[in-house]
Amino acid sequence: MRTSDFMYNLPPELIAQSPLADRAASRLMAVDRSSGGVRHLAFRDVPSLLAPGDCLVLNETKVIPARLVGAREGTGGAVELLLLRRISRDAWEALARPGRYARPGMRAVFGGGRLTSEIVSVGESGARIVRFEYAGVFEEILAELGEMPLPPYIKEKLADSSRYQTVYAKNDGSAAAPTAGLHFTPELLAEIAASGVTIAKVTLHVGLGTFRPVKVSDPAAHKMHEERFFIGEAAARAINSARASGGRAAACGTTVVRALESAAGADGVIRAADGSTDIFIRPGYQFKAVDAMITNFHLPGSTLIMLVSAFLGREQTLATYAEAAAKRYRFFSFGDAMFIG
Repeated sequence: MRTSDFMYNLPPELIAQSPLADRAASRLMAVDRSSGGVRHLAFRDVPSLLAPGDCLVLNETKVIPARLVGAREGTGGAVELLLLRRISRDAWEALARPGRYARPGMRAVFGGGRLTSEIVSVGESGARIVRFEYAGVFEEILAELGEMPLPPYIKEKLADSSRYQTVYAKNDGSAAAPTAGLHFTPELLAEIAASGVTIAKVTLHVGLGTFRPVKVSDPAAHKMHEERFFIGEAAARAINSARASGGRAAACGTTVVRALESAAGADGVIRAADGSTDIFIRPGYQFKAVDAMITNFHLPGSTLIMLVSAFLGREQTLATYAEAAAKRYRFFSFGDAMFIG
């Protein structure tokens, strides 16, 4: 397969620029993998697609204000850093713009000198290792100086930064939101739990592995970037128990899919895990631990649409995307969703 096999035409006006006032009012395309049948629902109908005994798995990562805008020391030229993952107390892996100036030794200041950075090295992926100098608590400084790192295709300023967080976000560490979960409300989760569906929570901190574009024609040559994930004993037990009893593991988002498949043995049993994954799921992959998936509509040619294609089939995925576009669904981070079961 080629990267071009996962491209599709999308009218620009279908790229959602802002979230709906009501999270659960998003549209939901329900796709039956076995029959190919498609139903058009609202996201608040998702409880009807889950059955007692199923286990809904959520990613409780929290987006940090990972975008820093400052100036290069000496020249005053603009600098932007996107923090991807913490390496040590004062060092982060980050993306830097403009890249041509972001060489080892380049220093930049943020917040009038409250925070100073120096690029230590440049990795094969283009990510930089950046060391910071500051007085005080880094998290507090970042909360003051950093901005919510919205994707580049979103041109409108976000009025409420909490709308780029899930309502169950808990563990700081992501450079982007696990967007399939943005549709849930506390009331909807309570309804699901009351229906006999178990809810388990895991963490995968979204970084370069999730949103880095595929720049090669052969997907097999694309190298995924490692992302940190954690699955506790209680979550592993809940998921394994549901599946052993005939229920399904319903993963909310591609990040949950990648975490579960990284932690599953060949027998499909989830093991508690605390580590990193660079798993790249594309057509041909044999799923071990995921039975159903909730996901948004993803960028053409991305690793995310490849993952969905591995689960649903490439032709059926592209057909559902074409139908979604024809019916004027909203696409990408603040867009509508699919339930694939």
